[in-house]
Amino acid sequence: MATSGGPVGLGASDEPRAAEADERPTNRLAEETSPYLLQHAHNPVDWYPWGPEAFAKAKAEGKPIFLSIGYSSCYWCHVMERESFEDEEIASYMNEHFVNIKVDREERPDVDQIYMTAVQAITGSGGWPMSVFLTPDGRPFFGGTYFPPEPRRGMPGFPQILAAVATAWREQRDAIERDADRLTGIVRRSMANAAGDTVPLSRSMADDGVAALAGRFDPEYGGFGYSSNNPNHPKFPEPSNLIFLLDQHRRGEGRAEGGPGQGVIARQLAGPGPLEMVVETLDHMSRGGIRDHLAGGYHRYSTDRSWAVPHFEKMLYDNAQLAAVFVEAYEQTGDERWRHEAEAIFTFVAETLTDPEGGFYSTLDAETDGEEGAYYVWSRDQVEEVLGGGEDLELFARVYGLDGEPNFEGERYVLHLPEPLAEQAEALGLTPKLLEARLGPLRARLLEARRVREAPRLDDKVLTSWNGLMIAAYSDAHRVLGEERYREAAERAADFLLANLRTDDGGLLRSYRQGQAKLAAYLDDYAFLAHGLLRLHAATGDEGRLEQARELVDRMIADFADTESGGFFFTADDHESLLARPKDPIDGALPSGNSVAICVLVALAEASGEPRYLDQAGRALEAFSPILARAPAGVPMMVVGLEEYLDARPEAAARAAKGGDAQTPPANDEVLTAAATLLDDPASIVPGGTFEVALSLDVAPGWHLYANPSGSDLARPTVVTLAPGPGATLATVEYPEGEPMVLAGSTEPLPVYEGKVRLTARVLLAEDADGVPDHLTFRIDYQACNDRACLAPAMLAAPLRLATSPQ
Repeated sequence: MATSGGPVGLGASDEPRAAEADERPTNRLAEETSPYLLQHAHNPVDWYPWGPEAFAKAKAEGKPIFLSIGYSSCYWCHVMERESFEDEEIASYMNEHFVNIKVDREERPDVDQIYMTAVQAITGSGGWPMSVFLTPDGRPFFGGTYFPPEPRRGMPGFPQILAAVATAWREQRDAIERDADRLTGIVRRSMANAAGDTVPLSRSMADDGVAALAGRFDPEYGGFGYSSNNPNHPKFPEPSNLIFLLDQHRRGEGRAEGGPGQGVIARQLAGPGPLEMVVETLDHMSRGGIRDHLAGGYHRYSTDRSWAVPHFEKMLYDNAQLAAVFVEAYEQTGDERWRHEAEAIFTFVAETLTDPEGGFYSTLDAETDGEEGAYYVWSRDQVEEVLGGGEDLELFARVYGLDGEPNFEGERYVLHLPEPLAEQAEALGLTPKLLEARLGPLRARLLEARRVREAPRLDDKVLTSWNGLMIAAYSDAHRVLGEERYREAAERAADFLLANLRTDDGGLLRSYRQGQAKLAAYLDDYAFLAHGLLRLHAATGDEGRLEQARELVDRMIADFADTESGGFFFTADDHESLLARPKDPIDGALPSGNSVAICVLVALAEASGEPRYLDQAGRALEAFSPILARAPAGVPMMVVGLEEYLDARPEAAARAAKGGDAQTPPANDEVLTAAATLLDDPASIVPGGTFEVALSLDVAPGWHLYANPSGSDLARPTVVTLAPGPGATLATVEYPEGEPMVLAGSTEPLPVYEGKVRLTARVLLAEDADGVPDHLTFRIDYQACNDRACLAPAMLAAPLRLATSPQ
């Protein structure tokens, strides 16, 4: 944050500790501008920033490198710093045996992508802080995420890890070199994105994407990634899914009966429709603790299924995307709730994440004084101290969940709305407007009291890509809501970026803080900022914004396009050479640069009338057609771009439709059959006992199912459940491991089931069951795929008759 003019009550990320830090020696990170790196500038660890100096030292001294990657609002990054990097003894050992490098993943996402791929290959999962050991030339050979200072819950202590690596480096260098070569090969293959043969582009890819999201949809609380096997898995907002579904709803409403929308109608009859999934998700999110009910804005993700208790960091990119979702939801439905949600996000961003010069800051931390969420949670006594007793307290407690059991540690509450405000108003005999009129002043009093607390650290760097998303959201808000202040915010941010984060030759820079712009920009920076400028042009008609977007897109094509295979690399042609050059299509917390680039190319072609941009979009879509066919739910924003491309190229849509008619996919029951067979003696089945059942699956030649586990978030595992029956429950299921297969769009094998497969289920009959049921029905949830495309997720019933009674 600037030294003056910043948000009230929020200190710059390195300032809260300045007084205690002044007397301590600094390391090389003190010369950096990244708030995350500056947080570590007073560690006794001899940190280096990423750069040639560190690698030259490692080579000259023959030492391995310890690479630590994180970001300023990462809670467990702070924990590992306090426990290990501020420990003099641990730091001394690190300095003696390693060259230590610290990286801000938000400034260097290219470095983060490469070594995260290595950690995932080593451990099967990833996260931050990321802890990786490298050879002096940068090849990874061992790594993980957070390590405690001593062994804990099955994790080795960080000093043990350091000692083991140092010993192995000294005594088993050849083995480490082999591990480094193997891991480097995995990273390079994974990032090569060797998609294989192209697949005809088709609108059916969008239908398949909706069906796949419907299969992952949580019908009770909204959101995606729900599994009955792990119902309390953390939930992320996943705004790319919501934008895609809103786009599909808009298209479905606009299609004529019997026309191209027939598939949409059929799928809506078969399960939740696109708008239903969006509205259910937005309803529960907006009432949950993931929303800040006092200051507006959304936290990073929910630690539980019901969105009640969040991980408390607040990211600009989450709020930018969600603001755009709420604006679009309001535009399509006219529901004032979504307008108010968008406005609350814009208020939060304006008051907390906006630089006086017009750019937008990156992040608010999750913790204060070492405790996650301390700034946001309340005890009932604290609320009573602010609101007093009586009707105000009782009303607030009822509406925001304080009259139930505390939902956070220390007998404290994360504020949330257990019931919709309209329902609560009705129960209280009030209109929603009157209830809100009473609640508004109470929230304001609590917010003022909260501002007295020690505030979370603010990461005040300005990132080009994230700002592009926020410009787009403000622009859409101006277009839909008609508020001039939203246009002004978008204009100021665009002008700030174009004035301060450009090179002399017109290129972009990645990061800005305290008057310094640095680091070559990535694909995301060009694509997202161009997207923001095009949305601003659509909202205002300003031809200058169109020309600015065109300049960026032309530079993006020149520097990032894969001229051989199509699509775009994450780094420019002249970027620092790393282990690999990523070209990732997958949409995650942020949409992929390739997805947004495709949408931008189509939009620019329409706005400018230049078909060359459509040609470029078409080549990119063809390059990623295998992943569009096999896992469209993994690239929802790219599917939005596909639909827009087919709109703009009717001849391509006609070819796609013709190709679809010529090769009608088989029905699911033509691909998979299943049978259930009792393995135990029927006479041995008694209440209180268990029995085993064999489930025999027969997969048609040329097709496969994904194993359980599937090895990828994008691959739907085969799951067996038991239909509700009298007293019978499914105790366990033994899934075979599956055969490894390298699929189109992937370089690493995933486990699949082919041919004849046998699963074993163990069923428990309750002690109080009224005898043995006549029959049971097993359900197999699966997705059938061949090497180029997938059918929609489906469920197959396998009945079993328990012939234990006399006939």
